[in-house]
Amino acid sequence: MKQPNILVFFTDQQRWDTCGCYGQKFPLTPHLDRLASEGVRFEHAFTCQPVCGPARAALQTGRYPTEVACPTNHCRLPPGERTLAHWLGEQGYETAYIGKWHLASGGRYNGPDDFRTRPVPLDRRGGYCDFWLASDVLEFTSHAYDGHMFDSAGNRRDFPAGRYRVEVLTDWAIEYLENRRRDRPFFLFLSYIEPHHQNDHFRFEGPTGSEERFSDYEVPGDLALTGGDWRLQYPGYLGCVNALDQALGRIREALERMGEWESTLLVFTSDHGCHFRTRNSEYKRSCHDASIRIPMVIGGPGFRGGRVISEIVSLMDVPPTIIAAAGASVPETMRGRPIQRLLDGTETGRWPQEAFIQISESHCGRALRTREWTYSVRAPGKSGGELGSDLYEEDFLYHLPRDPHQRHNLIRDPAFVEVRAKLRALLQQRMRAVGEPECEIRPLGNS
Repeated sequence: MKQPNILVFFTDQQRWDTCGCYGQKFPLTPHLDRLASEGVRFEHAFTCQPVCGPARAALQTGRYPTEVACPTNHCRLPPGERTLAHWLGEQGYETAYIGKWHLASGGRYNGPDDFRTRPVPLDRRGGYCDFWLASDVLEFTSHAYDGHMFDSAGNRRDFPAGRYRVEVLTDWAIEYLENRRRDRPFFLFLSYIEPHHQNDHFRFEGPTGSEERFSDYEVPGDLALTGGDWRLQYPGYLGCVNALDQALGRIREALERMGEWESTLLVFTSDHGCHFRTRNSEYKRSCHDASIRIPMVIGGPGFRGGRVISEIVSLMDVPPTIIAAAGASVPETMRGRPIQRLLDGTETGRWPQEAFIQISESHCGRALRTREWTYSVRAPGKSGGELGSDLYEEDFLYHLPRDPHQRHNLIRDPAFVEVRAKLRALLQQRMRAVGEPECEIRPLGNS
């Protein structure tokens, strides 16, 4: 069987409910909705870590952030760590990376190990050696309508004047696809920054006119009657999402024009969601669905038919899925499972019924998300940069069938002592499975 091209269309901080195929009523994502109608949509998809850098480390390696010493942003992927680029390169793929990397810098402050605004050296690119056009932290080298990235030689490439950032990355991705050699299949990781907020401007920068165009939106249930800054920010955020969907349409059109669409596997997903400062002082870094639930749609060879998969899948399942699609054996170091096993029935009755999530920066936390429950714990006295702890305290418990917007924390309710005990034991099991030390989880309330 011929190896497919593989393209990961990766967005940043995108809520699942911004997409029409997940119930969004605004016509924001017609191209993604079309892909979902032709491919496979995953109804319950979750990140493994609701922070940019750690989620990327997991996606590149197939291992949890603590396993690769990337528990927070601005952590360098360890030298010698095997990534998707290494494995696919060995399978004959041309490996290409465009956009935000966020895995090169080893420290939070200016110094020789800080590449947030400098070209990323070859030895910090995670094995992407055939084509490179990126910034380590794209939001530090650009804004919505200005900025630059760096090519494989370390040369600065500036955005054309008046061109929106999503459009620029898409222009350059299409340029790569049109000009590459055709003697090998390609693996392109296209990493956008949108709809992430623009840090130094303190807002979500959609294309000009987004605030007016998308002002008449339906308020998501978890945001209604809350504080945060969503009232100010949501229209710009939706503008970003719409721009990304237009980019997806352009990528598809280009591949169709080149005769490569039918032979390309396209994975659309995001690193985490966004709660608009309704759960903590930032935009993610919590156990709530607004932070951890993500869109995931896959189309192309092996992923056709307009199917909807209801089982819980994790961002951790994407790397083995990509490796399997390339026709290779999944490395034993990878923690997830090839999603193909859900489609062909191989894992019927054996697929994990929960997503395991590590949380950092806001606090040192761990969480489980099942179809029925959200359960999380945090390490008392530990900073958000710790790899783990030998002691945690229960933090949140939500019963999702009755409380889908996670407003009623049941962690101290005596009626759920047995539920908490079962979830506690399962969480400890999942922590041990990824190499975390034995720990005590201290119950709260009547237990």
